[in-house]
Amino acid sequence: MPAGPTVCSDPPPVVDGMRHIISIRDLGRDRIDRLIAEARRIQAKEFDPAALKGKIVALLFFEPSTRTRMSFEAAMARLGGTSINIGSVEVSSMAKGETLADTIRVVSGYVDTIVLRHPKEGAARLASEFSSVPVINAGDGAGQHPSQTLLDLYTISESMPIEGIDIGLMGDLRYGRTVHSLAHALSLYGTRIHTITPRGLELPSPLANELRENGTEVIENEDITEVIRSLDVLYVTRIQRERFPDAASYYNVASSYRITPDLLEGVRPHMIVLHPLPRVDEIAPEVDALKYAKYFEQARNGVPVRMAMLREVMQ
Repeated sequence: MPAGPTVCSDPPPVVDGMRHIISIRDLGRDRIDRLIAEARRIQAKEFDPAALKGKIVALLFFEPSTRTRMSFEAAMARLGGTSINIGSVEVSSMAKGETLADTIRVVSGYVDTIVLRHPKEGAARLASEFSSVPVINAGDGAGQHPSQTLLDLYTISESMPIEGIDIGLMGDLRYGRTVHSLAHALSLYGTRIHTITPRGLELPSPLANELRENGTEVIENEDITEVIRSLDVLYVTRIQRERFPDAASYYNVASSYRITPDLLEGVRPHMIVLHPLPRVDEIAPEVDALKYAKYFEQARNGVPVRMAMLREVMQ
């Protein structure tokens, strides 16, 4: 059975006036700052708990998800709204070959917003062109993950001003959609980006070149010890085992990209460690108790940030 709906190749109609959130590139710094400020007000309990009463959001997740899906559900519930989902893809019409375009056309007639996660890059933008309601991209293949980027920026801003920081992006930067979105957003704040990655998993060249052309300094590293004491933020991602030809090759690389308490000795006192989760073994459990560890707080911040996103597109 197919893992999700077929993407229709017919030219889609363009729907005007929708406040979709498809890519961090669509937002711009002003809108990002507004969403972060709104999330901060929500975190301080300065919001109407019935703001979305009577509204319905559809959660269309064609890939596994824990934090993103549950935090969107919690966000909608805290604003007084309701969530529905498709359940298992295997028992839906999509298992019969229904296109993504037709699924979106139908579902958008039932709800006020669609939150979509899909394995194919570009699926969220296609969905926005067929939807009669706003679409929020909850991750599309190796493409974009704007809600994760917003909560990442929010978490950083809770510890320090984002402007001009030194941030290390570590792990699989080639295929990781979280770092693709985040790198672009960071370029809006005059940051210096240090990449720490094994050969073959570097930032895609078009993205790295674009960042540099826009004035962002991108410094490439293979060894974390060369740069960790120069960072304000270390953003860790999982090195994906499936990218390596055999287990031995993977473990040889993965062991060199593991954050431990010893590695964190001598770092800047205010430095924070982030991770979009789930982690495997790239951060030792002993790090969890250290002041630098902010990744569980980062996950919790998904609720106020996604509340701000839902309010913006529905009100």
